[in-house]
Amino acid sequence: MLPECQLFGTLGCHLCEQAEEILMPLVEHGLLVELLDIAERPEWVDDYGLRIPVLRRVDTGAELDWPFEAEQIVGFLQV
Repeated sequence: MLPECQLFGTLGCHLCEQAEEILMPLVEHGLLVELLDIAERPEWVDDYGLRIPVLRRVDTGAELDWPFEAEQIVGFLQV
C-alpha cells in the first residue's frame, strides 16, 4: 500500500507542473497525492516558499524537496 502524499506548490509554478508530470504515472498506479497551494496559508509560504515543489508523506511527515525524479520518489515512498 502506497502512503498518501501532499504536494506543496502554487499556481503558475513551472517546477510544480514538472513535479506533477513526474508524479502522474505513480498516481495512475494508486499513489494518492493531494495538491496544496502554499498561498492558502501564510505558514506554508514561510515553510515552503523558497523550496516548492515539496512532496510530503502524510504518514511520517518526511519531505522530498525539488528537484526529484521518479526513481527518487519510489525510494522516498519505500522508507
